[in-house]
Amino acid sequence: MKIRKVTCWLLRIPFTFPLVKETQYAMANFVEVETDDGLKGHSLSTYPLRHGIREFINREAAPAIEGMDPLRPEEVRNKLFWATARKYFHGAWNCAASLIDIALWDVKGKALKQPIWKLLGGAHSQLPAYITFGLPRYSIDELIEVARMLIAQGQTRLKMVVAKGSNPYDEILGEPTDADILQDAERVRALREAVGPKIELMMDANKGANFTQALRLAKLCEPYNLTWFEDPVLQGDPRLMARLRSQTTIPIAAGSTATSDLMYLREYLMREAVDYLQPNVRDIGGYTQGLKAAAVAQAFNVPLAMGGNYPHINMHLHGGVPNGGRIEFHWQGWKCVEALFDNAPEPVNGTVTLPEAPGLGFTPKAGILDLAVD
Repeated sequence: MKIRKVTCWLLRIPFTFPLVKETQYAMANFVEVETDDGLKGHSLSTYPLRHGIREFINREAAPAIEGMDPLRPEEVRNKLFWATARKYFHGAWNCAASLIDIALWDVKGKALKQPIWKLLGGAHSQLPAYITFGLPRYSIDELIEVARMLIAQGQTRLKMVVAKGSNPYDEILGEPTDADILQDAERVRALREAVGPKIELMMDANKGANFTQALRLAKLCEPYNLTWFEDPVLQGDPRLMARLRSQTTIPIAAGSTATSDLMYLREYLMREAVDYLQPNVRDIGGYTQGLKAAAVAQAFNVPLAMGGNYPHINMHLHGGVPNGGRIEFHWQGWKCVEALFDNAPEPVNGTVTLPEAPGLGFTPKAGILDLAVD
């Protein structure tokens, strides 16, 4: 079996948030790896550098790996590194390499007639799930309304965005002011009082707060029994995160989207900066590198928890390894995959059951490429 063709498209995917009337659009890279005997593997994710990722995959990555064995993802990654990256392996390169790796494992699962999570070890057939729903655009009343709606549907773990600030270009990312931090603390307080003590709550700063802001927010929110404070400091700085962890009782989670290399995760562990490690297969290097991240975390007795969106691809890593943990159903990625693929799993009463079908376990719907843009 050989890789015959690798193609990346950019899709404009419509979806809606609860209580938000206008349709939203996610710009996602969709990758297909086709073999010479007709098997096709797929992957999907949104990224900021989406046009560059598409062009890199189609113009440079694809020619470099065509003709290789798709069942040898380590060899493919090594060839891709030396042919196209060399010293430039962060950012867009690793996002592209991750999508290719995920699609290769989808091929491997289909070839061996097994779901990916079983090929990765098969540690868990079910996993706890949590819902990222707490958009900054919601008023406190709306935040509570959506939380109660999710709880009524059986969801018991909820995460909200904090430290967003005023960024017109992104729904959840921005540069917060000190006043924003105070408002975030008030939102956390109001949500906890509304949902009661039995619902798990988490907050995520998306690597946007400076250290002083992160520490102040943590101190203000300590009374509200949070499961974790995710990506609390600017650019995910391991040194600052270790300082923060030593000064707050809230557990720290980090390593999600944009932590695109194992060396960064190593620093989190060596500096004792995290209680939960969050490698995301969409930019840590797919399942090939994700397995290594899980093993390093296990060596430090640190559990994994998913952060950074796209649960349907990440659940396979967490299902495969013994320290796999909570799966994040971020509203955008959850609904985009649900719209584009048949048989995509969803959380039921706070639990997601992993698919038994080969590969990823879900397949592109007819007409998916109708959403492709130039």
